[in-house]
Amino acid sequence: QVQLVESGGGLVQPGGSLRLSCAVSGLTFSSLLMKWYRQVPGKERELVAHISALGTSIYYEDSVKGRFTISRDNAKKSVYLQMNSLKSEDTAVYYCNTRASLKDYWGQGTEVTVSS
Repeated sequence: QVQLVESGGGLVQPGGSLRLSCAVSGLTFSSLLMKWYRQVPGKERELVAHISALGTSIYYEDSVKGRFTISRDNAKKSVYLQMNSLKSEDTAVYYCNTRASLKDYWGQGTEVTVSS
Protein backbone atom coordinates (compact mmCIF):
# COMPACT_ATOMS: atom_id res chain seq x y z
CA GLN A 1 0.00 0.00 0.00
CA VAL A 2 1.37 3.37 -1.03
CA GLN A 3 1.46 6.05 1.63
CA LEU A 4 2.80 9.58 1.70
CA VAL A 5 2.62 11.10 5.17
CA GLU A 6 3.43 14.75 5.73
CA SER A 7 4.30 16.32 9.06
CA GLY A 8 5.81 19.47 10.46
CA GLY A 9 3.16 22.08 9.79
CA GLY A 10 1.91 24.52 12.35
CA LEU A 11 1.50 28.15 13.35
CA VAL A 12 4.54 30.38 12.98
CA GLN A 13 5.12 34.11 13.10
CA PRO A 14 6.21 36.02 10.00
CA GLY A 15 9.94 35.64 9.55
CA GLY A 16 9.94 32.29 11.28
CA SER A 17 10.87 28.83 10.03
CA LEU A 18 9.31 25.41 9.70
CA ARG A 19 10.56 22.12 8.34
CA LEU A 20 8.08 19.87 6.61
CA SER A 21 8.69 16.16 6.19
CA CYS A 22 7.08 13.59 3.93
CA ALA A 23 7.65 9.90 4.55
CA VAL A 24 6.95 7.55 1.67
CA SER A 25 6.17 3.85 1.79
CA GLY A 26 5.07 1.31 -0.77
CA LEU A 27 7.16 2.76 -3.61
CA THR A 28 10.79 2.60 -4.68
CA PHE A 29 11.57 5.99 -3.20
CA SER A 30 15.08 6.32 -4.64
CA SER A 31 13.70 6.31 -8.18
CA LEU A 32 11.04 8.95 -7.64
CA LEU A 33 10.84 12.62 -8.51
CA MET A 34 9.33 14.20 -5.40
CA LYS A 35 7.31 17.38 -5.31
CA TRP A 36 5.87 19.76 -2.74
CA TYR A 37 2.65 21.59 -3.57
CA ARG A 38 0.56 24.00 -1.58
CA GLN A 39 -3.06 25.04 -1.73
CA VAL A 40 -5.04 27.93 -0.34
CA PRO A 41 -8.84 27.53 -0.09
CA GLY A 42 -10.48 28.69 -3.29
CA LYS A 43 -7.28 28.53 -5.30
CA GLU A 44 -5.61 25.89 -7.41
CA ARG A 45 -2.89 23.74 -5.94
CA GLU A 46 0.48 25.18 -6.92
CA LEU A 47 3.86 23.54 -7.29
CA VAL A 48 6.35 24.88 -4.75
CA ALA A 49 9.44 22.77 -5.39
CA HIS A 50 10.60 19.46 -6.73
CA ILE A 51 13.71 17.33 -6.44
CA SER A 52 14.96 14.59 -8.73
CA ALA A 53 15.51 11.02 -7.65
CA LEU A 54 19.18 11.53 -6.77
CA GLY A 55 18.74 15.11 -5.65
CA THR A 56 20.81 16.48 -8.51
CA SER A 57 18.06 18.57 -10.08
CA ILE A 58 15.92 20.96 -8.07
CA TYR A 59 13.20 23.42 -8.98
CA TYR A 60 11.65 26.23 -6.94
CA GLU A 61 8.67 28.41 -7.66
CA ASP A 62 9.81 32.01 -7.93
CA SER A 63 8.15 33.27 -4.76
CA VAL A 64 10.02 30.78 -2.55
CA LYS A 65 13.47 30.96 -4.12
CA GLY A 66 16.10 31.84 -1.55
CA ARG A 67 13.73 31.06 1.34
CA PHE A 68 12.76 27.39 0.90
CA THR A 69 15.05 24.40 0.51
CA ILE A 70 13.92 21.00 -0.67
CA SER A 71 15.99 17.96 0.20
CA ARG A 72 15.66 14.21 0.45
CA ASP A 73 17.09 11.25 2.29
CA ASN A 74 16.71 8.13 0.17
CA ALA A 75 17.78 5.89 3.04
CA LYS A 76 14.90 7.24 5.13
CA LYS A 77 12.52 7.39 2.15
CA SER A 78 11.71 10.96 3.02
CA VAL A 79 11.61 14.36 1.42
CA TYR A 80 11.83 17.63 3.29
CA LEU A 81 10.96 21.27 2.80
CA GLN A 82 12.87 23.73 4.96
CA MET A 83 10.95 26.99 4.97
CA ASN A 84 12.67 30.12 6.24
CA SER A 85 11.67 33.78 6.32
CA LEU A 86 8.06 32.76 6.18
CA LYS A 87 5.47 35.27 5.01
CA SER A 88 1.74 35.44 5.48
CA GLU A 89 1.29 34.52 1.84
CA ASP A 90 2.97 31.17 2.53
CA THR A 91 -0.08 30.18 4.57
CA ALA A 92 -1.53 27.08 2.91
CA VAL A 93 -1.92 23.35 3.18
CA TYR A 94 1.26 21.72 1.92
CA TYR A 95 1.20 18.39 0.12
CA CYS A 96 3.91 16.07 -1.06
CA ASN A 97 3.39 14.32 -4.35
CA THR A 98 4.97 11.79 -6.60
CA ARG A 99 4.07 9.91 -9.73
CA ALA A 100 4.73 6.23 -10.34
CA SER A 101 3.42 3.87 -13.00
CA LEU A 102 1.39 6.72 -14.52
CA LYS A 103 -0.42 7.33 -11.24
CA ASP A 104 -0.25 10.37 -8.99
CA TYR A 105 0.09 9.87 -5.25
CA TRP A 106 -0.63 12.53 -2.63
CA GLY A 107 -0.25 12.85 1.07
CA GLN A 108 -3.01 14.10 3.34
CA GLY A 109 -1.42 17.53 3.66
CA THR A 110 -0.01 19.51 6.54
CA GLU A 111 -1.28 22.97 7.36
CA VAL A 112 1.06 25.93 7.62
CA THR A 113 -0.23 29.18 9.08
CA VAL A 114 1.98 32.25 9.12
CA SER A 115 0.49 34.88 11.39
CA SER A 116 1.41 37.20 14.21
